[in-house]
Amino acid sequence: MENIKYRAFIVEETSDKNFSHAVKEANTDDLPQGEVLIRVKYSSLNYKDALSASGNKGVTRNYPHTPGIDAAGIVEESQVQAFKKGDFVIVTSYDLGMNTSGGFGQYIRVPADWVVPLPKGLSLEQSMILGTAGFTAAMSVERLICGVTPAQGPILVTGATGGVGSLACAILVKLGYTVDAISGKPNTGFLEGLGVKHVIARDSFLEKTSAPILKPRWAGVIDTVGGDILATSIKSTDASGIVTCCGNVASPNLPINVFPFILRGVSLIGIDSQHCPMPLRQTLWEHLSTDWKPARLESMVTRVDLEKIGTRIEQILKGQLRGRTLVDMG
Repeated sequence: MENIKYRAFIVEETSDKNFSHAVKEANTDDLPQGEVLIRVKYSSLNYKDALSASGNKGVTRNYPHTPGIDAAGIVEESQVQAFKKGDFVIVTSYDLGMNTSGGFGQYIRVPADWVVPLPKGLSLEQSMILGTAGFTAAMSVERLICGVTPAQGPILVTGATGGVGSLACAILVKLGYTVDAISGKPNTGFLEGLGVKHVIARDSFLEKTSAPILKPRWAGVIDTVGGDILATSIKSTDASGIVTCCGNVASPNLPINVFPFILRGVSLIGIDSQHCPMPLRQTLWEHLSTDWKPARLESMVTRVDLEKIGTRIEQILKGQLRGRTLVDMG
């Protein structure tokens, strides 16, 4: 296929530990090898994208680079029978946007086994309102509901105004669970609008964090932040409860003893959406397009174009965003 020029949000290393970004022209000839070339219609902003865009070498080793761990678009060229030109598809996880040119460019080229057909119940735009955040929330919900029913008590969601947290709240409410939420941001009714029963201020939640074990309050927890908040959540989980963990924005450390695990039988389950097996990946996307699809999905998103990604990256790194940021590739 002949070379196509396109627009991309490109991060460059200008000097040691000094990074800049701008929307520039790129070429499909410079994209990595892969069986499927996709014209990206929508992407979304995730915390990992902000790390990549700010030069975090634990996420992206080499620059210049185009971040964007999410992409939804239309197949332009395929070397495999599973996909054909014109197919609507989703790509999330794997190495997209980390060390492989990502969804903040109008084209990506990826291995065929990274690509998921767009489920019938979702538009390309809706799939990226969900994106990796929605998929991670779905993985967390799937693990939690295997052992906890709505009748067993409320579920706690931490980091609830963030992408994963807010979508986890919305999915759980749709499935009939009572949801409590922790947030460090001023409450403006956003979480109540998703159906959250009680919103707990982060500072008050952490007042008793040093105690070895706490009064049981929740049947399960979906944690998105790690650190003291995760430790306190585990200590506050009821007997045989399930706690899922998918993030470390607060801290990668877990200051806790074994008491919740050996006295109450609490289970701590790690969530890795990057390497989720394809059969489960497809099943969860089907759930997200049908029975788990949040009722107010469009109300959870702010829409931006490529030129405005830089501002949103600064905000997400400062913890100032809520809900989801959809990137319209134009």
